[in-house]
Amino acid sequence: MPPSLSVSEFRDALGASKNIMILSGAGLSAPSGLATYRGSSSALWSNPAVVKYSQHTTFKDDSSGSWQFYHHRRLEALKAKPNEAHLALAALNLPNVASRLIPAAVKPPLHVTQNIDELSLRAIELLPEPLADDAQKRLIQLHGSLFRTRCLSCRHEKHDHDPALAASLEGLDAETVVDIPIERLPRCGGDEWAGSNRYGRCGGLLRPDVVWFGEVPPLMGEVARTVSGCDLLIVVGTSAIVQPAAGLASQVKSHGGKVAIFNIDRSNHDDQADYLFMGSCDVALPRVLGVEDDIKGLMP
Repeated sequence: MPPSLSVSEFRDALGASKNIMILSGAGLSAPSGLATYRGSSSALWSNPAVVKYSQHTTFKDDSSGSWQFYHHRRLEALKAKPNEAHLALAALNLPNVASRLIPAAVKPPLHVTQNIDELSLRAIELLPEPLADDAQKRLIQLHGSLFRTRCLSCRHEKHDHDPALAASLEGLDAETVVDIPIERLPRCGGDEWAGSNRYGRCGGLLRPDVVWFGEVPPLMGEVARTVSGCDLLIVVGTSAIVQPAAGLASQVKSHGGKVAIFNIDRSNHDDQADYLFMGSCDVALPRVLGVEDDIKGLMP
């Protein structure tokens, strides 16, 4: 049976669902100007550097190139702003929206994003307090964040939005990779480190706190627990072919849950969808949810 294209049928299912989960991917951030991984000549997977620097073995072999690659991605993400699709998902945490759209839900949806750009987090931060704090607890950045680092020596984790994490990365051409000595790459304690071995300032080499191929996302246990009771999975802007996220739709379907897909192109799991809405997420998602007016006050 083909998926339904009916907005009213989807809203009926949304309103009756008790445990809702959202899975988002690069298509959610595409309207903000960030490249998707697949589907066009400018897609990230068509770039050999993306393939190279997404492997867990590359950082050890080419720390300089890796840091330059993720530095430029940080800059692109910093320039971007949350779009209407990010805001529509964040709006589900507003009491007036939740009471209208998801009255049966035990709590607002858990949002699992494969994106590392933090635009979903920045959209949540536009919510009034304390709603923003509560909503952040229900956002899982499955593949990490461009704005977190982890020290390879003392394991200290840090979160910041500085454009450059070392002076050696400032002013670099995004098209050219230069050879930066390891002692000038981002380090625990920063460029001013002067021999301390304290936790968080030990001088060790930092790595981007993102999940590379060959690594296991650290929050999969929480995702698995949520999936086991999910009765509606909303998939936004992802082809959902990368494990472990790829199996979520089939898991939800296996215990009788429903799946709704929002995407600009046909995806790998369209045949599993109960509801399918094509088009750019920043247009389709607010329209289908009916939150165009609700997100006007959240515009950054």
